[in-house]
Amino acid sequence: MPGVSILSTDGFKMTQLPSPGSPPDMQHANRSPLGDIALLRILDANGNRAAEGLRVVEDFSRFALNDKYLASLCKQLRHELTQSLNLVPVEIRLTARDTLGDVGATITETAEQYRKDAWHVATASAARVQQALRCLEEYSKPLSVELATRFESMRYRMYVLQRSLGITVSSVNRLHGIQLYVLLDGQSSEAALQERMASLLQAGVQLFQLRDKTLDDRQLLQRARVMRETIDADNREKDCPALMIMNDRPDLAVLASADGVHVGQDELRVADVRAVVGPQRLIGVSTHSMEQAQQAVLDGADYLGCGPTFPTATKEFTSYPGLDFLAEVSQAISLPAFAIGGIHRQQLPAVLKTGVSRIAVSGAIDQADCPSDEAAELLHLLADSAKQTE
Repeated sequence: MPGVSILSTDGFKMTQLPSPGSPPDMQHANRSPLGDIALLRILDANGNRAAEGLRVVEDFSRFALNDKYLASLCKQLRHELTQSLNLVPVEIRLTARDTLGDVGATITETAEQYRKDAWHVATASAARVQQALRCLEEYSKPLSVELATRFESMRYRMYVLQRSLGITVSSVNRLHGIQLYVLLDGQSSEAALQERMASLLQAGVQLFQLRDKTLDDRQLLQRARVMRETIDADNREKDCPALMIMNDRPDLAVLASADGVHVGQDELRVADVRAVVGPQRLIGVSTHSMEQAQQAVLDGADYLGCGPTFPTATKEFTSYPGLDFLAEVSQAISLPAFAIGGIHRQQLPAVLKTGVSRIAVSGAIDQADCPSDEAAELLHLLADSAKQTE
């Protein structure tokens, strides 16, 4: 019923305007004037709450996170809210408004006045939006099931948006300062893996992924445990502990006490991985287009792998999203994103120009004469770039 008001403007009789194909619930009659006024006041108050709360959340997305995508979702919800509320003409809602006579206007709680930081302001407003949308949904049912369904849809989307905001804030904090992500296979032996890990940790690498398609499950789990033990031994001497990610296998990630799992577009969905690994472990998702990156944000990913940027010997692709994709992600999404695919020291300046400041590498380390020296040089270049953008 787009563009068709549910109510006419002749007083508060809630007269239904004729509309082709109007659902039966729009033909209510003989409601009491008191009930009509109460409905209008409730709809008006909660419409204001929802719109104001959405603006607060949108400003956090826009100014605190610099996240164009999440800010655009907030803005879209605000516009849809306004369109839906306008099916009850604004002049009717304004006439029924009685701010001076509102008995709840002077009821306050001390806790409502305290907010720890900008994130707590945003999440409190997000919860208020959800509550307001639930009230709009319930109190619009006497007018139109279709209108109530609209508010219900907005409420569920607000749940998703709040989760995406929360995960983004958490991931930005948890991965703060981590710019180099090293992907390793199981090496020729457990001892070789331990030696490689120790040298890279000494060089300053803080994020590792175990990715090996050749080992059987028992061997892979044992290599994962070696990686975990090596990291733990190193972490005891550092304030900023290194993290370990398992490629594709949430089951082995749990058994090896990994810090997270990374999955591709053809592997398990984020929700399925989360059901296995629980709420604390990181989940990374490989993305090859802006649509996939946006979906990963909504699915609850903790970080993105974006690529392949350049041709790579690790995997074969029919096309390469390249630097343009990195630029798109950096301009729209604040969830931590790692450029991946054929990145070596020579290509690093071009990658950093896109705005993406994190890289994931495999061949650049494996093919180097001295992997630890190469890692140290990459870390140095990444750190210099970060200082220049501060």
